[in-house]
Amino acid sequence: MTDGQRHVLIIAYYFPPMGLSGVQRTLKFAKYLPNFGWKPTVLTVGPTGYYAFDKSLLQEVDDHEIEVVRTTSLDPNRIFKSKGPVKMPPEWLRKALQYLGDLAFIPDTKIGWKRKALRAGAARLKRRKFDAIVATAPPQTDFLIGLALKKKSKVPLVLEYRDEWLENPYKYFPTPLHRFLHKRLERKVVRGCDRIVVTHRRVKENLVKRYPFLTYHDVTIVSQGFDPKDFDQPVIPKSGPTDRMRIVHAGTFYGGRNPSVIMHALHNVFKASPHLRGRFELNFAGNMRREDQSLASKLGLQNAVNFLGYLEHRVCVKHLLEADLLWLVLENDFQSPGKLYEYLGARKPVLASVPEGYLRQLIVESQAGVCVEPGDVKGHEEALVELLKQFDQKKLPNPAEHVVEKFNRAALTGVLAKLLETLMDIDRNAITRIEEQTT
Repeated sequence: MTDGQRHVLIIAYYFPPMGLSGVQRTLKFAKYLPNFGWKPTVLTVGPTGYYAFDKSLLQEVDDHEIEVVRTTSLDPNRIFKSKGPVKMPPEWLRKALQYLGDLAFIPDTKIGWKRKALRAGAARLKRRKFDAIVATAPPQTDFLIGLALKKKSKVPLVLEYRDEWLENPYKYFPTPLHRFLHKRLERKVVRGCDRIVVTHRRVKENLVKRYPFLTYHDVTIVSQGFDPKDFDQPVIPKSGPTDRMRIVHAGTFYGGRNPSVIMHALHNVFKASPHLRGRFELNFAGNMRREDQSLASKLGLQNAVNFLGYLEHRVCVKHLLEADLLWLVLENDFQSPGKLYEYLGARKPVLASVPEGYLRQLIVESQAGVCVEPGDVKGHEEALVELLKQFDQKKLPNPAEHVVEKFNRAALTGVLAKLLETLMDIDRNAITRIEEQTT
């Protein structure tokens, strides 16, 4: 069946109504691809257990009439599907569950979705002519599904790395055999795909270095970004004391990504300068962990720190717009968190707890704010005091507009669409060359 449009099948386990940052990149691609002549169909999982659900993101799917195919799955998440959002476990338990999952399942705990997804994807490919398949990961099971569907249908496949596979700091390889099997799987899907998309330069360099058969032309960088439509909302003037600097962090804490450094720094600032109590307000928008709330109480920060819990995305953006300063924490240079680009979209100054690398370079070059080593408590104390001084003087930094506009998700989707067009051009050129040889 053909309808004169170009169609792309997107394979994405994580998709609304699931919340959190992992779903937004795929949603925004699906939202804006029709602007460039591509109609998306998203193949995803049906009702399942997860840490957060976001009705506003699901409404965005409906408003833009994105075609979605949902299937059941035999992965562990289905155990919690009727219990509402799953509470964030303590970090020790999260690590233990992650380890057990990586020990028992290859490439990940979502492998139980593969058979169901293949059946649904193959049926859809028979019903309609698709011009491309995009598989986004994690979970890496999505890549295996994409490769299998490509082999069955001969439709070009693009692998979209939201995070690294072998160098992901939150992925365990319990034994050398596990790592060998993962690398063999990655080599198989990388060799079998037509193009690769990554979120930043470090991942591209790693892939090309790891697999010499890849060229830089095979891997395209499509950065994380922000949707300007999300920021098109009124900003309510700050309530409460106007001399209080409001700091906001958006996102979930896990692994080495935690609020310890900024809370200890704030505690030390208050201890050294008691008159500054009441001058800082630190708000965390995201799933709460009991251990983080306990640390705030232990440090005597109850009146300075607020845990807002998970917020629907548009409400979270509202908090970004109403903040004076946005805080980012990341302990590695392999990931490219979407929240940074939303911070830039909010046009707000950033205090970034990040190591040397791509993200720090971006923040410095965009003049978006101040960077401190992730574990440097003293450095955070000094940064907070200096930023408060700039706040009082109304001289807080703001990201340069020409840099901000580079991360507009509508424009970034255009880069993906151009890549998909290139795949079609390659096919047409190959046919042309054959015809030229036979005439």
